Amino acid sequence: MDTRDVSGFPLTLEGDPTPMVSFRKVTKSYGSLVVLDSLDLDVAEGEMVTVIGPSGSGKTTVLRMLMTLETINGGVIYVDGEPLTHMPEGGRLVRANNRHMRQMRSKIGMCFQHFNLFPHMTALENCMEGPVHVLGLSKQDARERAEELLAMVGMAEKRDQHPSRLSGGQQQRVAIARALAMRPKVMLFDEVTSALDPEVIGEVTTVIRKLVSEHNLTMLMVTHQMGFAKDISDRVCFFYGGRIEEQGTPDELFGNPQKERTQQFLSAVKEAG
Repeated sequence: MDTRDVSGFPLTLEGDPTPMVSFRKVTKSYGSLVVLDSLDLDVAEGEMVTVIGPSGSGKTTVLRMLMTLETINGGVIYVDGEPLTHMPEGGRLVRANNRHMRQMRSKIGMCFQHFNLFPHMTALENCMEGPVHVLGLSKQDARERAEELLAMVGMAEKRDQHPSRLSGGQQQRVAIARALAMRPKVMLFDEVTSALDPEVIGEVTTVIRKLVSEHNLTMLMVTHQMGFAKDISDRVCFFYGGRIEEQGTPDELFGNPQKERTQQFLSAVKEAG
């Protein structure tokens, strides 16, 4: 439950432009362990933001809270101008009920490190399931959408295969198509290449590059691949101790980091690589 008063937060976000995602003084803790410490973060519509940082810095928690897999202890998260974690009631914000969170969560798609495909369904059926049963699309419309997206991620020829017959890179591309089939406004990528063999990582990064260049999706990505982050991001945020220690364009953050902790982290990553 919230431990802080949210009366000072707006019922909706306004302004031009309105951020697609906004964390306002968001805190997450487990007992005395503070995972996110009064986080402020805005992500603009169509922006690709990559979050990097050491283990335990809070970066994956950001994605999990956007997917409402974690509750927050303080602050408010907004998506597309509307509160995600709360809802307006009687002129003030109250804790969101399940119906409100389901409605808001439909704007968000997520691809996990482990693909989480339905093992008993083909690639095509995996991509049709959500649009039919959640969005209420007809099977024909869902099939057309799924076929289009599988073609976009280079998996049209594998549409009738079950996940067990697909490589890790192929499964991850199907997982991306499945998330896109729900027509989200925000896409989240949590270490989507870390479970893959090095020779197939390029399959997935190519698809994400295509999304960035051809679709006006707002994207948040957590990755340990610094080269990919540098190549694809509009902005990179370095998390440390539950806060954004430093942020900037890829050239700024990777080329001329200002904070000592950022410098130490990038140096350690470079040595490990």
